[in-house]
Amino acid sequence: MKALDIIALVLVIIGAINWGLIGLFGFDLVAKIFGEMSMLTRIIYVIVAISGLWSIRFFAKVDAD
Repeated sequence: MKALDIIALVLVIIGAINWGLIGLFGFDLVAKIFGEMSMLTRIIYVIVAISGLWSIRFFAKVDAD
């Protein structure tokens, strides 16, 4: 499970950076690289969203420690 946690965290960080670029500069890096709302771009957005949901479980780990 640790590898999955690391992958999810990396994807969440990538998503956060992308949202920061959108908020600060109006620049969507994922759309620029993979195309504006192409199927691949949508898949990346969904994978990042699932990673964010997966990462919610880190809060439960903090409370358990």
